[in-house]
Amino acid sequence: MYLADDEAEAPRPVEGGPAVDAAAVKPLAAGALALAAAACGGGGSSGGGGTGGGGPPVTVLKPQTDAEAARFLLQASLSASPGAISELRSEGYVAWLNRQMGTDNSQTGAAFLNARGFDQVTAARYYDGTITGDYMIWSQLLSGGNPVRKRIAFALSEFFVVSLTGIDMVWRAPAIAAYWDTLNARAFGNFRDLLQDITLNPAMGVFLNTRGNRRADASGRVPDENYAREVMQLFTIGLFELNADGTLRTNGGNPIETYTSADVSNLARVFTGYDFDRAGLAFTTEVGGTRQIIDPAYARRPMTADPTRWVPARTTGFHSPEAKTFLGLTIPANTNAADSLRLALDHLFNHPNVGPFFGKQMIQRLVTSNPSPAYVGRVAAVFANNGQGRRGDLAAVFRAILTDPEALDAAGLANPNFGKLREPVLRYAQLARTFGARSSSGNWQVGDLSDPANGLGQSPLRSPSVFNFFRPGYFPANTEIANRSLLAPEFQLVNETSVAGYINFLERAITGGRAPVADITLDFSAEIAIAQDSAALLDRLDLLLTGRQLSQSVRDTVRAAMEDVALTATSTNAEKLRRVQIGVALILASTDYLVQK
Repeated sequence: MYLADDEAEAPRPVEGGPAVDAAAVKPLAAGALALAAAACGGGGSSGGGGTGGGGPPVTVLKPQTDAEAARFLLQASLSASPGAISELRSEGYVAWLNRQMGTDNSQTGAAFLNARGFDQVTAARYYDGTITGDYMIWSQLLSGGNPVRKRIAFALSEFFVVSLTGIDMVWRAPAIAAYWDTLNARAFGNFRDLLQDITLNPAMGVFLNTRGNRRADASGRVPDENYAREVMQLFTIGLFELNADGTLRTNGGNPIETYTSADVSNLARVFTGYDFDRAGLAFTTEVGGTRQIIDPAYARRPMTADPTRWVPARTTGFHSPEAKTFLGLTIPANTNAADSLRLALDHLFNHPNVGPFFGKQMIQRLVTSNPSPAYVGRVAAVFANNGQGRRGDLAAVFRAILTDPEALDAAGLANPNFGKLREPVLRYAQLARTFGARSSSGNWQVGDLSDPANGLGQSPLRSPSVFNFFRPGYFPANTEIANRSLLAPEFQLVNETSVAGYINFLERAITGGRAPVADITLDFSAEIAIAQDSAALLDRLDLLLTGRQLSQSVRDTVRAAMEDVALTATSTNAEKLRRVQIGVALILASTDYLVQK
């Protein structure tokens, strides 16, 4: 097995488990397909109980309580609000999701940069820095737009990883904005289209060396293999063959590798000959004589294998003319770059591993770190067929993940093996959205918060490597989690420094006006209005922040701390605010909040 580095994990026996009998998989797949068909409009309306074309009546699943609705919103979205809770309870899970999936964001990342002047050549030299890329992504996560689309896009950003930290190019902020906008635009489209867009994205091209990758020549140069390896290992099929339910296929008890070093070398030839599309773009001369491209459009355009669109233009390209044989497919010699790419990505897309490999990781990002094989199998079945014969329908896949019985079952609340640790980025996004965050400057000046001592220990689009902030198979050694053979990916971010740093960050973020989030202010006016009634305040905070998952002992502790700020009929808003801030801080620091169920 060919691996590029020592970060690739060995298989862990607990992830394998027994293969599921075909007779058991069949009804699971049928149930998943029925749900997908209902969501797509087949066999009945997702918004009503009619028979829709002669099929059986479709039961419209709706949250029965505000707590159930809030729990769902905190998995599917970036926050919960009274308005969203009411809408979800009225419409039901599938109809509400369908409406959200059909709604675009109010502003793209590219539009934000343009509106703030961050994609123009000025003395501020925005073309050299990454900070405006941070502003862009924080503006997207902390405010506005479609929070369901953005939540899914953030999950996808941790699968198809590109990091601002590793993009060494001019106009890196527009490049990372184009990547983010692609994830949003394709979030509920087709996996195959998303795979192609990501492959040709300029930020990905720089991050994993596709941009400027050249065919072999007489000097001994060979194509760079970075993207070829990662598109298989991380973006499509994984290291080992999987059953339809995500468990490992084995041979004599050993996992079966999906690809070899020869597969990597041959696939690498497919990703040769591509470069930035800079046709028609003008240059300018800056102070000091440094020539810069005025127009950052090339950082947003898909890369091209047409050498006449490069700068300087050429009459011949660098695509490998040799035959390319990998994973049982042979692309004939002298096949052009575009056709080679199409054939290669089609072949990867249709590999049986993709559904369970992708599906399990999306379940981990959205619902639980340890989904059952049956849950993975149902989602993988929808990936293979959305109920209307289409493979890779992401809207159907994410509906299946979020509305699966295992996700909605209230039994998960009491199951110590269910749930996931909330990522630091998502905690801050939820805090900001729940309490109406505003940017004093309008620029959303939040930078890289990766420092665990002074920030969050995590920052969006700032993964330290292509392997994301944490590995899907991670578990903390010498813990009860390990003793129970469970996975806990997000715990890879947890250490003594990050735990203390998070508490310090919370205090600064909640009180406002202090680095590293001095530009962001929160609005607690709705909470101040009921602060006199500590029970009502606690109920509101518990609902919106945890979906009413605080234990009685934690509720008692939080309420007692809030009531240490004695309020009377003449208390000022500042005193009421202090009570609110104490409640918010203690809830967000509690394990009942940090472990999302």
